[in-house]
Amino acid sequence: MTNDPNTPSGVPFAVTPDCEKVMAEVDSFLDQELTDALRSSITAHLESCSPCFEVFDFEAELRLVISTKTHTVEFPDTLRIRIEEKLTYLRIEGSGATESGGGGEPRREA
Repeated sequence: MTNDPNTPSGVPFAVTPDCEKVMAEVDSFLDQELTDALRSSITAHLESCSPCFEVFDFEAELRLVISTKTHTVEFPDTLRIRIEEKLTYLRIEGSGATESGGGGEPRREA
């Protein structure tokens, strides 16, 4: 077993070819971008290899925390309005028409 500085808190990590393959696919596994066969293979490895499972669990929990924190941020109303104006402008411009007939971007109130 070795202490890999890339694993959380220096978790002791046995570096085997299977472990390396699993660790290379952790992000794809969490993003659900793998074939069913590869997903099953990785799941079986994680169930039998606690060092790999600890790394996987840390990554999954970190993603959950980041997702939770970034989805609870409140945006200022002025930002929301500017985004809505820009999207409306892009939709109108994309349809070949222009708002106010002047061909310009919608005016922003200060």
